[in-house]
Amino acid sequence: MSPELTESRLAVEDAAFREVVAAGEPFMKQLEKGQVFRILDLEGNQAVDTLFYSARDMQERYDANTTIREQGNIYLTTGSILRSNEGKPMLTIVADTCGRHDTLGGACSAESNAVRYALEKRHMHSCRDSFLMALAEWDNGLSKRDLPSNINFFMNVPVTPEGELTFEDGISEAGRYVEMRAEMEVIVLISNCPQLNNPCNAYNPTPVEVLVWES
Repeated sequence: MSPELTESRLAVEDAAFREVVAAGEPFMKQLEKGQVFRILDLEGNQAVDTLFYSARDMQERYDANTTIREQGNIYLTTGSILRSNEGKPMLTIVADTCGRHDTLGGACSAESNAVRYALEKRHMHSCRDSFLMALAEWDNGLSKRDLPSNINFFMNVPVTPEGELTFEDGISEAGRYVEMRAEMEVIVLISNCPQLNNPCNAYNPTPVEVLVWES
């Protein structure tokens, strides 16, 4: 599946919901079946770590392995179906002006900060921390055991011929977006990545905007 840049037909002024998510902050919201959800990269090259859960049973959640296997591609773009650990379609990407999104790089954490960068970086804020703060505020009984492998929207993680991952400068630009249609009632959980040590966001975390349209 080659990347396909696809513009949305939806007008921003018709959105039922809009919110700017500050750099480094979490975001959590329930989407109804049929609603369309957009993540807008306001300034470019911002990595948006994202998880999805079934609103009816949060033990059903986005599954990277199933999604990759069913589409035969490690990257996400227009036409990609995000599947759950039960194999069910959760969301479909219906518009994408970036063209490729990462499924393998994972979320930064205290542990990965120490291993990748330096021991003194361990206590820097991370996406894993953001996920856990949002889950605690949502008060749904979920914990770190309930954080599966996430999607990194707008993040550039090429795979080398040897099968290794490299973290490179982002391929997104200001104003690019990815848009998904909910195929079931889902809860979206975002960490707008605070990472200061990775070129994925040009070492400069920036805000993003999320928008929702009714079905």
